[in-house]
Amino acid sequence: MRLLLVEDEVKMVVLLQRGLEEEGHSLEVCTGGRAALERGREEGFDVIVLDWALPEVDGVTLLKHWRGVGVRTPVLMLTARGTTPEKVTGLRSGADDYLVKPFDFEELLARLEALARRGESEDGPVRLGSVVLDPRRRVLGRSGREESLTAREFALFSALAKHPGEAQVRARLLAQAWGRDFEGHGNVLDVYVGYLRAKLERLSATDVAIRAVRGVGYKLTVSEAVTP
Repeated sequence: MRLLLVEDEVKMVVLLQRGLEEEGHSLEVCTGGRAALERGREEGFDVIVLDWALPEVDGVTLLKHWRGVGVRTPVLMLTARGTTPEKVTGLRSGADDYLVKPFDFEELLARLEALARRGESEDGPVRLGSVVLDPRRRVLGRSGREESLTAREFALFSALAKHPGEAQVRARLLAQAWGRDFEGHGNVLDVYVGYLRAKLERLSATDVAIRAVRGVGYKLTVSEAVTP
């Protein structure tokens, strides 16, 4: 999973970062509400973990803002406020789940996995010409054949598929698939584009292509489908 943690308690950030990364998940951190306003609007996160008590902008205000601008990413709210009225406030503000501190890490992990599955199931198949992208199963399909996608491949293809025909800058594509704080080599993007092109070729999807845009990045194009 690719997770966004909005939390200003240093000890909590360190513990969650260590535990979640050991489980193989990618975690980005925002320690202030204002920075999180924009970060939470970015696409590509499987779940947002949001603390109620934040400096500058509190968690409930953040959540209402995100839902108001159409952010659908599942949100797990963390808080020391465990009364029923407070839980109701959090859930009615748009939280998908609620966890009271202190909590067991295994319970947190199980709730995150459940929210990620729920988010995937809400996204139906997407048709692009003769190709169908199935977000739940993370596969590309065409004419009865399928190609499975890794998590990175899926994130990259999804980012391109959301804006077919539009050039996407390299930095944005890297942020979508590898996280905003990615510090690796930029040519990893070209390598993964190569992987996706190979899978489209194996599907004989001649109407769907990932094209380089000089000085910008890449775009996904869909032309008139060729009947197999």
